[in-house]
Amino acid sequence: MGGFQTFDSEADPACAAPRLAALRALMAAKGLDAVIVPRADAHQGEYVADCDARLRWLTGFSGSAGFAILTAGQAGVFVDGRYRVQVRAETDPAILTPVNWPETPAADWLRAALPDGGVLGFDPWLHTQDEIAALDKALQGSGIALRAIANPVDAIWTDRPDPPQGAVRVHDSRHAGAGAAERRAMIAADLRAAGHRAAVLTMPDSICWLLNIRGADLPRNPVVQSFAILDDAGGVQLFADPAKFGPEVAAHLGNHVSIQPPGRFAAALAALAGPVRADPASVPVAVTTALAGAGVEVALQDDPVSLPKARKTAAELAGMRAAHRRDAVAVIRALAWIDAQPPGAFTEIDVVRMLEQYRRAAGATDISFDTICGSGPNGAIVHYRVTQATDRTVRAGDLLLLDSGGQYADGTTDITRTVPIGPAPSGARDAYTRVLQGMIALSRLRFPRGVAGRDIDAVARAPLWQAGLDYDHGTGHGVGAALCVHEGPVRIARRSTIPLEPGMILSNEPGYYREGEWGIRIENLIAVEPAPSPDGRDMLGFETLTLVPIDTRLVEPGMLGRAEIAWLDAYHARVLAEIGPLVPADAQGWLAQATAPLGAG
Repeated sequence: MGGFQTFDSEADPACAAPRLAALRALMAAKGLDAVIVPRADAHQGEYVADCDARLRWLTGFSGSAGFAILTAGQAGVFVDGRYRVQVRAETDPAILTPVNWPETPAADWLRAALPDGGVLGFDPWLHTQDEIAALDKALQGSGIALRAIANPVDAIWTDRPDPPQGAVRVHDSRHAGAGAAERRAMIAADLRAAGHRAAVLTMPDSICWLLNIRGADLPRNPVVQSFAILDDAGGVQLFADPAKFGPEVAAHLGNHVSIQPPGRFAAALAALAGPVRADPASVPVAVTTALAGAGVEVALQDDPVSLPKARKTAAELAGMRAAHRRDAVAVIRALAWIDAQPPGAFTEIDVVRMLEQYRRAAGATDISFDTICGSGPNGAIVHYRVTQATDRTVRAGDLLLLDSGGQYADGTTDITRTVPIGPAPSGARDAYTRVLQGMIALSRLRFPRGVAGRDIDAVARAPLWQAGLDYDHGTGHGVGAALCVHEGPVRIARRSTIPLEPGMILSNEPGYYREGEWGIRIENLIAVEPAPSPDGRDMLGFETLTLVPIDTRLVEPGMLGRAEIAWLDAYHARVLAEIGPLVPADAQGWLAQATAPLGAG
C-alpha cells in the first residue's frame, strides 16, 4: 500500500536568500544575465519527485504550476490565479516578487528587467519545444538571447535527493480493457498511417497506459518515471532503471519491450531513422535538439497515446464506477464524522487523517493528490495543502472546503464538498447556490459532437457571472483510469480546443473564493456519453460518476429553478439507492438526512 499524506512544512522561506545568492554567483561565473527555473521535470508532468522540486527548494513556493526568473537584481515567481494567495504565504516578499501570469508574460517581464538585452539560461530538459519557441519569438528585438545550459540549480543543491526507485507492477488487463500488445499494435498502426517510423514518449502516464504497467516513483500518481521510443512495428525501447522491474513485469513486457538505463536514451535518439514523431507540447527541447543534431527528421505532432488514453474503454469505465462506489462510502463516513464533531473540537489535519483512514478501509492504495482541507480563510487558497504550521481549528461559522481523491486498483477519484460548520458566513449562501447552479447546468448539458471544453466552460460560470463573480481556475480537468488524477489533453477550460468524445472523464468543479474569509467548490467527476436527440442528431452528454451527497444547508432554494431542484433530488435519490446499502450503520442516519429531497415543488 502506498504512503498517505504527511504534514511537514514546505521549504523554509528563510532558506531562499542564501540559495538565490548562490545561484546569482553561478550566473555571473557563467556569463548569464538571467535564468529560468520551472516547476516541471524532464517528463513535463504536474507532479515531480523530490529530486526535481527545484522551484520549491529555491523559493519556498510549493504549488504544482509556476516558474521563477532570476536576474542580478530581481526575482519573480510567476503563478496563475490558483496560487496567488499561496505564493504570498510561502515566499519571502523581501527577495521574491509574485508575478501574475499569464497576464504578465515572461517575455514582457524580461524586457523590463533586462532593457539592454542579455543572456537567459534555461535547462533544455525542463522546457518543451513549444515553450522555448514561443519565448524566443516573444523576445525578438529585445536583444535577449536564449542559451541552453546544464541545470544551474542542481549545481548548488548539494543535498539533492536521489531519483525515485519505486517498484514497477503489472496493471491487470481486466481493468485496462486491452492487453499491452494490443495497445502497442494500435498506436504503431497510427504511426504507419501517418508515415512516421517511430514516436518519442516522455510523459510517464502515456508510457504506463501503453504498456499496462504502474509504478511508485511519484506520490499520488502510480507512474514509472521513464522515457520510451515506440517504433512503427510496435516495438518499444523503455528507458528506466532496470532494477525497478521484477521478473513478473519483465515477463509481462515480453520480447518486444527492451528495458535500458536512462543514460542510453540520447544515443538511442541519435540512432533513429525518421520521420520521428515528437509532441512539441510535452517533449523536452533536449530531445528534439538531439534528433535534429543527428540528422533525424522530426515530425512535431501530438503524443499519439494521449487521445486513446483519454477515451476510456468499457472496462476502464466500469472500474471507475466501481472505485467511485467504494470511495463514496469513505467520503460519506468522513462527512458524517465531521458533522458529529462539536465546532472547535477538531482541526484540518484531523479531517484529513480521518478521511484517509476511511479510504484505506475502502481499499485505496494511495490518495490521488494531497488532500485540500481548508477551513475559513484557508479555504480561499485554491490548492491549499495543510501542514503542521498552517493547521487550523475548524470553528463555528467556518466553511470547510474538502477536495480529495483516492487511488484504487481499478480507478481514480476526485471529489470536492463544501461543508458549513454552524451558521453560514455572510455572502456564502448566495455564492454557494450559484456554484451549485453552475455544476448542475454542466451535469445536465447536452451538446453536439465536435464541441470542445472551451465551448462549454461558460455554462458552469454563467450563474456566477450574473452576479459579477468568477473563479480563476478551469472548470474541469481530465482524469486517468487508475492513473494520474490530472490527465491531458482534454479539459473544460477557455483554452481547450480538443473535442469531447465518449469515454472521456473530466471533473466538473466550479467554485468561488473570498480571500481571507472562505472558499467554495463543488466537484463531481463526469464521463462523456452519447445522449438522445429527438431528430437524430449526434449528441453527447455526461454521466455523473461521483456518488456523495451535496450539502444542501447552504442552498437558497428560492434561487433554484424546478429543473435544478429535480436534478439535485434525483441525484440524491440515486446516491441513497446505490450507496446506502454499502454504508455502515453508524453513517446510515446521516446519509438519509443528507439525501432528503430539497422540498421545493
